[in-house]
Amino acid sequence: MTRGSKKPMRAFFLACALCLAAGAALAQDLQSLLQQNAEEIGDPSRRTIAEALEPVLESDLPQVLDFLERYAAREVWQRPEDGLFFYAEEGDDALTLIDIDTGEPVGTASSREMNNIRVNAGVRGVINSALVQFQLSDDDASRRIAALDAIARSPEPEHLAPLLNSIEDEPSPAIRERKERLASILTARFGESTEARVAAIDSMAGDTSIDVRATLNQILGASDEIGETLPEGENLAGERELTRDEAYAELAEEGLASPRVSDADIAAALQANIEGDAVAGVPVATMSDPAARIRAYEALAESGTVPPFVSEDEVDDLVDAYVYYQVYYEDDPAVTDAARGALGAIETRVALYQFADIALDALSLASIYFLAAIGLAITFGVMGVINMAHGEFIMMGAYTGYVVQQIVPDYTVSLVIALPLAFAVTFAAGVLLERLVIRHLYHRPLETLLATFGISIALQQLAKNIFGTQARPLTSPAWLGGQMEINDIISISNIRIAIFVLAAIFLVGLLLLLNRTRLGLEVRAVTQNPGMAASMGINPDRINMLTFGLGSGIAGIAGVAIGLYAQVTSEMGANYIVQSFMTVVVGGVGNVWGTLAGAGLIGILQKGIEWFNPSNTLAAQTYMILFIILFIQFRPKGIVALKGRAAGD
Repeated sequence: MTRGSKKPMRAFFLACALCLAAGAALAQDLQSLLQQNAEEIGDPSRRTIAEALEPVLESDLPQVLDFLERYAAREVWQRPEDGLFFYAEEGDDALTLIDIDTGEPVGTASSREMNNIRVNAGVRGVINSALVQFQLSDDDASRRIAALDAIARSPEPEHLAPLLNSIEDEPSPAIRERKERLASILTARFGESTEARVAAIDSMAGDTSIDVRATLNQILGASDEIGETLPEGENLAGERELTRDEAYAELAEEGLASPRVSDADIAAALQANIEGDAVAGVPVATMSDPAARIRAYEALAESGTVPPFVSEDEVDDLVDAYVYYQVYYEDDPAVTDAARGALGAIETRVALYQFADIALDALSLASIYFLAAIGLAITFGVMGVINMAHGEFIMMGAYTGYVVQQIVPDYTVSLVIALPLAFAVTFAAGVLLERLVIRHLYHRPLETLLATFGISIALQQLAKNIFGTQARPLTSPAWLGGQMEINDIISISNIRIAIFVLAAIFLVGLLLLLNRTRLGLEVRAVTQNPGMAASMGINPDRINMLTFGLGSGIAGIAGVAIGLYAQVTSEMGANYIVQSFMTVVVGGVGNVWGTLAGAGLIGILQKGIEWFNPSNTLAAQTYMILFIILFIQFRPKGIVALKGRAAGD
């Protein structure tokens, strides 16, 4: 070939290369990729859609993500005459067609000229799985979180690879941590090697979250099987413990035994086949004999008239002839062994967390009982007065908080005002009650009990007349809303935390008052020996008045605290008066530490009983009262006994 003849050949190859390059560039638009499988994409099914979308997913076109989202949302249209795909904006008379590559309007068409591609749930699931690989690396953090939520709801084996690939470039530490955790869960279920799955399972041994426990339970899922011997080569979960009747019922269900015939079925069959004075040749007159009835029924069974009769011996023989076992759905024993060990460790930790959660609930309940009872403990211990109206002072404090909120709409400010105001209102009411009634009934406990009980009824009726019978809301500030969650098992509401803090403040305050002030010294003196205190210049009458007012004021503050999570009604005080008296009696009258110990014991006891029988709180309270009655028989002066008048000396 001559030198000159090489030039046309070189030009020809260059032209072919340019054509191929142009063709490749042309094929890189989304429309061209879709046209490769236009029929399957235009009429999708779960069986064909994954393969049809494969060229689209393998491309790096930025418009693929938008297309998949619109496709799943039924926002893609196809023009039948040429098979092209468009997005569309519906107008009054026509559709505005939008190019799927450029996003620009390219014309209009009527809805009759276009086919709206409607994907079913199965196709949408395939599309959503395909979307994951794009959404996991999206610049928008909310899209990445949504993708993780979608994977967590419906994990699939194909999610694992894109999830692992997205971890390294994840900019958010919180999302990265969640991706790694979700990748461990998917690896445990769908990992390619036993080593990887076991390592992922071992890493979850300390995680008590619900999704981890669900994953391990899925791995340990097993089917119930029946066989003449235990199979070899199967990943056995173990033999099942069945009763004789359960085992035979399963044999009958599997077709391995005939269904058992009840006595009622036998009687009905015999009655239906009476011929003359006999049934299958057995005289009717002998039917009172069970053996005769069975002979007649067996004769009917031999003729095919009724189902066969199965004797008790046959039942025993059939049940003993088979073994009943479970086979793991997971074939790899190493994986199920690791999952069983991890789940056992998690269940142990869950049990400890549940115990801690119950203890936290008991502590919270004890703080409520302490607040409700501490005022009663002071008045009962110092004065020996059984004040049945103590619960109504709690109710008065709660209604004081409600009235303040009606005047001051800011819940934080109203709470700050309501606490001291409730103390002042109930302190004044307590002093008034002591001056008008209680002081005339000292050393007459029965008359005091009856008088204060009548006053409690009167105060309840007065509250109904003023506020009505409906519950009134005492709204807590926003910063007291929600709860503190330590993990998936342990949590406590912020209001209960605040009540616990308030109870601790009262405990410290009362200890300081009783041990560091002159008033406290006088109260303790009157409590232990009122006669000696009077001879030392202390006025017991004044101390009784201030003490009763102080106990009533504390009840008012307790009412505000309790009203933040309980209903504020005229009867709310009655719900706490019994527990308050039990707290005081069990703990030891007239002693702050005794009241604290009594509240703790009752709170723990009530929550413990409710844990054993959570559906019946009335039974829990009944058992608690019985326990306290027995406790008082052995320790009548309470946990912390106090010498002096409070102890009955």
